[in-house]
Amino acid sequence: MTKVETAAAAPGRGAFYMTMAITCLAVAVLGFAPTYFVPLATGRFASPPLVHVHGLIFFSWVLFLCLQTWLVNSGRSFAHREWGMLGVAIATAMIFSVFATVIFRIQQLTPLGAGPAIRAFSWVQVSGMLFFGAAFSLAIARVREPEVHKRLMLLATISLLDAPIARWFLTFLAPPAPPGPPQVPPVFVTVPPAIVADLLLVAVMAYDWRTRSRPHRVYVIGGAILLVVQVTRPLISATPQWDALATLLGRLGGV
Repeated sequence: MTKVETAAAAPGRGAFYMTMAITCLAVAVLGFAPTYFVPLATGRFASPPLVHVHGLIFFSWVLFLCLQTWLVNSGRSFAHREWGMLGVAIATAMIFSVFATVIFRIQQLTPLGAGPAIRAFSWVQVSGMLFFGAAFSLAIARVREPEVHKRLMLLATISLLDAPIARWFLTFLAPPAPPGPPQVPPVFVTVPPAIVADLLLVAVMAYDWRTRSRPHRVYVIGGAILLVVQVTRPLISATPQWDALATLLGRLGGV
């Protein structure tokens, strides 16, 4: 282990990652509060069971990240490894739940005349899961390299936070929805919330710079790829190729 990596393993670093995990949890809870948690608590949220299952699985992930980070920070590395299989199960369920939700939404909205819009928007969820799945898979493959593993896990989690942040944009910046069938937002409106979420990556890169003299390659390469995925969503979602793939997904749901 180099002097740089030794400094990276200092106790204060564990506290930093614990803070980042709690921050991710707070963003998820506060982000979905106005459109999910508060309406649910007041009996004003009506949605199919699939939506609740989807939300429960994703919320479980950020709780799991906090648990795992706390175990490492408290010196319980063996327990951290033992709980690892639960993380694999949750991540797998997340990917399946996203595709199930995408299929359901295409099936639900296509008969209402929103087929092209929902097929385009579905690229946002699918591309997000492709990135998350890739980052998570790499984290599992590099589980014996803690400095790489924990950064990939944090990168994977940060990549999910555009969704809760987008709920605040939707609540406070979007115009009131007109009466009638549910409206599908244009894909380009997902870019600003994604950029806001990426500020957490800027924070962890700055911390690396202070403690390691340079940002880790996981954040540099992974963050660049994430940014490309986010800013190209409006372009890719509008291509005939994606529309054909999304149509095929919809047919799995009977559309």
